[in-house]
Amino acid sequence: MNIKDCMSARVNRLEQNTPIAEAAKLMERDGVGALLVSDDDRLVGVVTDRDLAIRAIAYEFNATDPISTVMSKKVLYCFEDDPIEDVAKNMAENQVHRLAVLNKDKRLVGIVSLGDLSTKADKDIAGETLYAICQPTRH
Repeated sequence: MNIKDCMSARVNRLEQNTPIAEAAKLMERDGVGALLVSDDDRLVGVVTDRDLAIRAIAYEFNATDPISTVMSKKVLYCFEDDPIEDVAKNMAENQVHRLAVLNKDKRLVGIVSLGDLSTKADKDIAGETLYAICQPTRH
């Protein structure tokens, strides 16, 4: 089974100059915890609900400041034809809950989350991935 068989094709994406408040409202409206951030058609970051809580609030950014001030600039991804097991291993090694999914032309075609793995893939894979994600990191 490839990741395209369990990914979500509906991806919430916004431009990097979008205000922080608008990003938070979009997350609440659509019930998502992450948004991909672009500069025209190029992915430049990802912002999570945790980014909003930890960075935006803790460092007292204004609701009108651009999302680029609080986003994570490192966008991790996989390809739609990657086997689920490889993607789960990638998520576990990087301790992330989601990956952008690209096609062979490196165009965004979806997003895969730990939730997608738990509901659409083998339960053991999802459990092992969650276990690895939750391990303490060494700094």
